[in-house]
Amino acid sequence: MITRPKLDRRTLLKGLAGVTVSLPLLDAMGKDVAEKPPRRFCAMYTANGMSLPNPKHEIDEWSWFPKKEGAEFEFGKSTEPLRPFREQLSFLGGLHHPNGTKADPHMCSDMWLTGAPLHNPKPGAFNSVGLDQIVALHTKQYCRQPSLVLSIDAGVGFLSRTGTISYNLDGKPIPAENNPRRVFDRLFRGDRSSQAVQREQLKRRIRLVDAVADNARSLNRQLGQSDREKMDQYLTSLDEIEGRLVASEKWIDIPLKPQDYSHLNLDATTEGEPREYYRNMFDLIALAFDADITRSVTFMLNREDGMGISDTFPLKMGLSRTHHNLSHAEDKEGQIEFAKYDLFLSEQIAYFMNRLTQFRDVNGSVLDNTIVLYGSGASTTHNPLNLPTLIAGGANMGLSHGKYWVAQHTPMSNVYLSILRSMQIEEASFSDSSGVVRDSVFTKV
Repeated sequence: MITRPKLDRRTLLKGLAGVTVSLPLLDAMGKDVAEKPPRRFCAMYTANGMSLPNPKHEIDEWSWFPKKEGAEFEFGKSTEPLRPFREQLSFLGGLHHPNGTKADPHMCSDMWLTGAPLHNPKPGAFNSVGLDQIVALHTKQYCRQPSLVLSIDAGVGFLSRTGTISYNLDGKPIPAENNPRRVFDRLFRGDRSSQAVQREQLKRRIRLVDAVADNARSLNRQLGQSDREKMDQYLTSLDEIEGRLVASEKWIDIPLKPQDYSHLNLDATTEGEPREYYRNMFDLIALAFDADITRSVTFMLNREDGMGISDTFPLKMGLSRTHHNLSHAEDKEGQIEFAKYDLFLSEQIAYFMNRLTQFRDVNGSVLDNTIVLYGSGASTTHNPLNLPTLIAGGANMGLSHGKYWVAQHTPMSNVYLSILRSMQIEEASFSDSSGVVRDSVFTKV
C-alpha cells in the first residue's frame, strides 16, 4: 500500500510574480484538519435603534432590553420569539463607540462594525476596516467566498445613509447584494462545463476585470473630487469581484456539499411580503454556512433615517407609520407600534437561529460554531449610547450564554476584539478597543 505524505494545512501555492496563496481544505491534509470545525461570524444590523419606551407610558414590558440583569433576565414582549434560544444567546447593554458621540448620529450604521473616527487618518478615506472583513481576511483560505455582503438595498448607498455595513481594509464601502436569485447563483450555481473550460472562463473574466480596473484608475486621475469618490466605490466593487473570481479558481475541482434548495423562493423581493423576503435571505445564509462557502456574512436589515424600501415594512404589516417615523414616536401608541416592529424582527432572527440549529457540523450544530451578532448603531432616536446588542451561538467557541450583561460605557470594539479571539484570530486590538470583555459572554478569551 502506497502511503502518501500528509500535506501541511499552511501549504502555499506560488503563482505568477511570486504571489503565494493558501490551498483550500483537501483530503490530503488529513482527517484531523478536514474535520476541524469551522468558526463563522454573521452580523445583522437594524437601523433607527430599538424600542425603549418612555417610563411615563408604563409599558416597560415592550422594552427591547430585558428586565433584570444576569442569568435571571426576563424577555420583553418584543423579544419573546427568542425565548426558545435562551441558553444560546445573551443580551449586552451599556456598549457604545466612543467616536459615535462625536459623529453625525445618522452615521451610526457606517461605523457600527468599524468604530471608526469621523475621518480615517489615511488620506482620502472616511472609514476603517469592518470586523467582518478582518474575519474574512483570516478565514478566506478555507472557503470559496471570502465574505457575503447583503443588504435590504443593493449597493453602498451614500455617506451617513449607507446601504452596506461592510468596509474593506482601506475603509471603503463594499457593495451589498439584495436579490435572492443573484445571491443563490453566486453561491450555488456552478458551471456545468468541463473544469478546463471553467478555468479558462475564469481567467478571461479576471483579465477583463483587471483591464477595466486599470482603465478606471487611469481615468480616475483626471476627475474632480466628487467624481473621484464615485470611481473609488466602483473600483472597490471591481476589487471585490476580482477577489471572488480568484478564490473561485481554487475550488473548481472540489464539489459543493449536496443540499436541498427546494424550499427557497428565489423570486422573493423587497417589494413583496417582508417576512418571506427576510426568511429566504436567512435561508441562503444558513445554506452558505452549511456548505462552508463563506465564514463571514453581514446582512443590513434596515437603513437609517427612513432610507430604502424597508422603511415601509411596518405599513405592510398593518402598523400606522413608517419605521423611521415610529422610531421618533413619543406617544404611547407609537412606541408600542415601534416595539411591534422589533417583535417582527425578533421573529425573523429566531427563524434564522432555528435554521442554524438544523444544520450539523462534526461537533454540533452550525449555530454552535457560529457567532451571530445582532444589533443597532443607536438606542433610540439616533442616540449612540447603550447600543442594543444581542450575541448568539458560538457554544463551541468559548461563549457562555443565558444572561443579560451590562457594563456601562464599555467600548463596542472590546466586544469585537473578544469575538476575534473566540474565532482564534489573534489580533492585538480592534479599532479603539482597550481590551476584551472577559466577564461577559466571552468567558474563555
